[in-house]
Amino acid sequence: MAKRNPYAPREWLPHEKPMLPGSPSTPLHSPSKRIAFGIIGLLISITGALSNALVSANLTNLQGTFGAYSNEIAWLPAVYVMGNISINLLLVKFRQQFGLRLFTEAFLVLYVIVAFFHLLANDLSSAIIVRTAHGMVGAALSSLGIYYQIQAWPAKHRLKALVIGITASQLAIPLARLFSTELLQLQEWRGLYLFELGLALLSLGCVLVVKLPPGDRIKAFEKMDFLTFMLMAPGMALLCAVLSLGRIEWWFSTPWLGVALALALVLIVAAIVVEHNRKNPLINTRWLSNGMIVRLGIVMIMMRILLAEQNTGAVGFLQQLGLLNDQMRGLALAIIAGVICGMIASALTIKPTHLSWPIVASLVVMIVASLMDAQSSPLTRANNLYFSQFLLGFGSAFFLGPAMLLGIGGVVTQPKNLVSFSVLFGMSQNLGGLIGAAILGTFQTWREKYHSSLLGDQLSQLDPNVTERLSQYSSLFSSQLPDSVLLSAQSSSQLQIVATLQANVLAYNDTYLLTAALAFITLIWVLYRLTRLRYINWRQTKMNAAQPVTPTENS
Repeated sequence: MAKRNPYAPREWLPHEKPMLPGSPSTPLHSPSKRIAFGIIGLLISITGALSNALVSANLTNLQGTFGAYSNEIAWLPAVYVMGNISINLLLVKFRQQFGLRLFTEAFLVLYVIVAFFHLLANDLSSAIIVRTAHGMVGAALSSLGIYYQIQAWPAKHRLKALVIGITASQLAIPLARLFSTELLQLQEWRGLYLFELGLALLSLGCVLVVKLPPGDRIKAFEKMDFLTFMLMAPGMALLCAVLSLGRIEWWFSTPWLGVALALALVLIVAAIVVEHNRKNPLINTRWLSNGMIVRLGIVMIMMRILLAEQNTGAVGFLQQLGLLNDQMRGLALAIIAGVICGMIASALTIKPTHLSWPIVASLVVMIVASLMDAQSSPLTRANNLYFSQFLLGFGSAFFLGPAMLLGIGGVVTQPKNLVSFSVLFGMSQNLGGLIGAAILGTFQTWREKYHSSLLGDQLSQLDPNVTERLSQYSSLFSSQLPDSVLLSAQSSSQLQIVATLQANVLAYNDTYLLTAALAFITLIWVLYRLTRLRYINWRQTKMNAAQPVTPTENS
């Protein structure tokens, strides 16, 4: 019996045909099986995103566990993004050539293995190696969650499935802040990874029981693809390292940052040159340099920069005031509620003909939220930020689905651009987040130094307010420090601590104003593009209507 060619085109019914090679077919399912696909899709999406979220939300605790400096522990989330953003170059073609089922089961098994090895990592070096592998296998789960979600919905609601599959990962960071304190109490940092290992095993069991339908396979890989990967992957990794560590090591005082940035630019440019001159490129540079795609990429990166205000801004501000994760549970719940509302609103309102307006609405919401946060003071606590962070959570989920669909149109008509679009979308989300944290974190540090210098100049003992505050501190510590010299030094030190705290609060308020300004500039640009496009279409319609009708022979 002749063996069937796995790359031979299959006969599909009209409603079953996969949208693209490497994606599953869409047969009819029973209601119970659709529900199972939907639940598994949510589980996989959250499992894949939760890995990095658990580390990002608990860096301070992990720093103490590993006995590391702040610049050393910052490598953990950095290497995760390095692995995640690099492997995206090959994942699409892997699905297309080896099939979706092998992709699903192989990468989930690898995910379980890597999660298990996390439990054996006893020092920072081994943890960094495992985190890099985790980023690679975690990248596969984001697309897998979307595919399962698509199976859960009938054809007429498939856009809703896409929105839910894309935005479910936004729940990961607030979820990590919600319950990670108890996991740390369970078995320190291993408690985090025991929980993640359990989720990975649960996801693996689910996909083995409820399998995705098969799809079309094609021979996708070429030898030059791996040359591009060998150039682009280390280049992107070096760029991620610079963006992650720059504000901690400081940009202009650490030589290796400059060397790494220079090497990154050389490697990325070399990869682009190789791809630009290929007949069948892995990354279609001509398509990516199209004006519409460039504008879409800029908008998506700007949105991720603005959304960095949630973790680098609001959460960083509360941590500066001394709050821990278990004291920010209400804030995490507010963000989760915002993401869920944004997901539902996006799914109910999404229309292929009006994909830009959700982005406009999200920008307006972000401006309002940033201006609300800019009123913070040293007395601000998590409950004062519930509504503003709810709005940011809403905006983060409301724009994501329409933004992705804006670029998918060119992929459906030209399937070879799927890798290029996956790279664009992944880079805009990962690099946009790193760029946002780098810009906002650097700006906050710079403004804190500025405000500290101004406040320091005003702390003169000739000022009666200063002397009164020093007197209050002296009364506070007098029972503990009988020595007058020590008492005076302690009072001055306490005043300096309060001044530094006030400088940080003022710096964070400046950072919120910066995000509001960036959101406003992006909003004006998007509205200008939409108005210009509408005017061009109106003018073209008017010109077509004014053209005389040419009579035919029959008339």
